[in-house]
Amino acid sequence: MDKSPLSTRLAAGALDGQLLPLYGPDRLENAKVRCGKLLASFEAAFGRPAEAFFSAPGRTELGGNHTDHQHGRVLAASVDMDLLAAAAPNHSGVVRILSEGYPPVEVALDSLEPVPAEVNTSAALVRGVTARFAQLGCDLAGAGLDACMVSDVPGGSGLSSSAAYEILVGAMFNCLFAGGRFDAVQLAQIGQWAENNHFGKPCGLMDQTACSVGGVVAIDFADPASPVVERIDLDLHSQGYALCIIDSRAGHADLTAEYAAIPGELGAISGYFGKSVLRDVPEADFLAAIPALRALAGDRAVLRAIHIFSENERAAAQAAALRSGDFDAFLQLVRQSGRSSAMYLQNVVPTGQTKNQELMVCIALAERLLAGRGAVRVHGGGFGGTAQAFVPLDMLEQFKAGIEAAMGPGTCHVLSVRPVGGAMIA
Repeated sequence: MDKSPLSTRLAAGALDGQLLPLYGPDRLENAKVRCGKLLASFEAAFGRPAEAFFSAPGRTELGGNHTDHQHGRVLAASVDMDLLAAAAPNHSGVVRILSEGYPPVEVALDSLEPVPAEVNTSAALVRGVTARFAQLGCDLAGAGLDACMVSDVPGGSGLSSSAAYEILVGAMFNCLFAGGRFDAVQLAQIGQWAENNHFGKPCGLMDQTACSVGGVVAIDFADPASPVVERIDLDLHSQGYALCIIDSRAGHADLTAEYAAIPGELGAISGYFGKSVLRDVPEADFLAAIPALRALAGDRAVLRAIHIFSENERAAAQAAALRSGDFDAFLQLVRQSGRSSAMYLQNVVPTGQTKNQELMVCIALAERLLAGRGAVRVHGGGFGGTAQAFVPLDMLEQFKAGIEAAMGPGTCHVLSVRPVGGAMIA
């Protein structure tokens, strides 16, 4: 193993082989500049050189909108926007993380119980990830690390910056203090546990799994302790399409209650049958019980359950379409998914909003610009975040210009699928 300083190896091109799969040839030089700046920031902050680089990508949901927390099927992919860190152990029992543009995070490893004041903060994610490592038998005595991070995953972008953060912290602890004992799916489960129990968001496992595993993945969460993960080949460019994420620029008010209402209402439906999630409820039984369920849980809960049953099957059909190379069938299913999310799941417009419906405007505008081609849908959790569009390459320039003319410069992000998940680069 090369023990030369990272700065020397980076300047000599010795890290190019590790960086290329993450960033591609077009972004290699930019990645090297980011790495160089991180090394300088680390040494300025901590008075010593960093010893390793780590990266965790954002993710895009391709199918299975809100099915993961119901132990359903999803289709997702990691993307070429990431969190990048330079790190080194400090053996002080403290984690110190400096993230560009954010307050410093410092977490003592001898106090890993949830802290109510940390809910919805990065410190909660660090404390939660390290707490789970300890619960799973990792001896954190003498552990601790320093890290400097930069991110080009926009917060609130629907690309799961929080999941990428969890996977990045998990990858650092896994490599530096756990001997690499946890695989990608186990690191995803650790991240989800941290988000559920420390960060305060009742998320499913899709975001973390996509960020951790990398590439396009079809995931079946029938058994969340052992999800079935299948990699699927997809070259969008060869299909003649680009993947765009459109930022609605909605206000960043706390929407946790909106997200939590979905599993809460679905829990009332499944609870009627003595089950904890809809995956365990036969759809025929649900349909027969609709009159009683409307009285018990309300019409929105029933509509949301209808979405989950159909979306679960749709996600499996999308994966099958990609396996067979039928991209037209995949796009048709994307359109159906978007319609179901808007009409039945109702996660496009926050409850009670009338004047401000930014995400619905994004979707309507994208449909107009696509003029019957491609596909557009709500992306991820919804409620004012982002829309996802599959845009024919011959329309891409015009589409991006049309979106940004209406929604503002920089609102349309053109992404690529990244084949590598959370990883130690060097």
